Amino acid sequence: MGNGTLTQMRPVLIFALIGVVFMVAAPYALQLFTIINLTTAISLAVLALSLALVWGYGGILCFGQVAFFGLGAYAYTIAAINFDGSTWAILVAVLVAAAFASLLGYFMFFGRVSDVYLGVITLTVTLIFFSLIRRTSGPEYKIGKALMGGFNGITSPPLNLPWDTSAFLFPEDVFYVAMAALILCYVFSGWLVTTHFGRVCAAIRENELRAELLGYDSRLYKLGIFTIAAGIAAIGGVLFCNGVGRITPDVFSLYNAALTIIWVIVGGRGTLIGPIMATFGLFYLTSALGGQSLLNNNLVLGIILIFFVLLVPRGVAPTITGWFKTRRRPVSGTRRRRRRAGAGHS
Repeated sequence: MGNGTLTQMRPVLIFALIGVVFMVAAPYALQLFTIINLTTAISLAVLALSLALVWGYGGILCFGQVAFFGLGAYAYTIAAINFDGSTWAILVAVLVAAAFASLLGYFMFFGRVSDVYLGVITLTVTLIFFSLIRRTSGPEYKIGKALMGGFNGITSPPLNLPWDTSAFLFPEDVFYVAMAALILCYVFSGWLVTTHFGRVCAAIRENELRAELLGYDSRLYKLGIFTIAAGIAAIGGVLFCNGVGRITPDVFSLYNAALTIIWVIVGGRGTLIGPIMATFGLFYLTSALGGQSLLNNNLVLGIILIFFVLLVPRGVAPTITGWFKTRRRPVSGTRRRRRRAGAGHS
């Protein structure tokens, strides 16, 4: 990693370091119930990160990012039940989601599907999963030893130590795993967007025709970032079913698909940390609203979405960053003038 890459990744590494400090300190400062809730929020933050990567940097509006999230969760659960352990099941989950994304992406990108049609196709695939898995409640629907469970879902086996399948992790340990996974996915995504691959994806997002005229095959780059983002979403799915303890078809619902879009819009498209922070904020906001009967959760989320689309279209993180940049410029100019004046007096 060169000095230029390190300079570009400095904000990512700073936030990652803050995440490490939080990961170490949180179990000592928070109650067990809060830690379990936090693990669920972290898994959703990984999902938001995957959409931030594919939409913010790849320019691909994937309305059905939860399809890969849920596919990863189901693949992990079925594989862990059949393997009697979680280690290889995690790898299976990532591979299944990435393979499905590459197959779907091949037909979409090489078929020149783009813009709103791409969002419609991915959302349709998600709703097909939702409908299909809800109908698998009979005893004949089983994969190996795992019954699909229909709308009741499947109980997910907990994570275990890689070298001992009988040593299951406690909720505090699962929290450590979840935070480590989020930090690693965040740093990996931050590094990916600084590479040649990431810069070409950004160029395709800005002007696909110009990028192709320069000799880049936009279809391959889109397929690449789409597949990588699906693999990251699958990691979030694995963490989610471990945090909740089971996985149900509701994970593919239209509500969850729309919620993921809201996280990225609120946090800021074109950033990675913004959607992560927005996920935490909205997760605890909706949790707090769930304890009262005065306001409806969906109504509040709709108002938040309209507010940000109309008044803060860039999202929170880019708006705050832009505000600091405009505040720093006059100060820097004043300092330069003072230095020149000081040099003149000396």
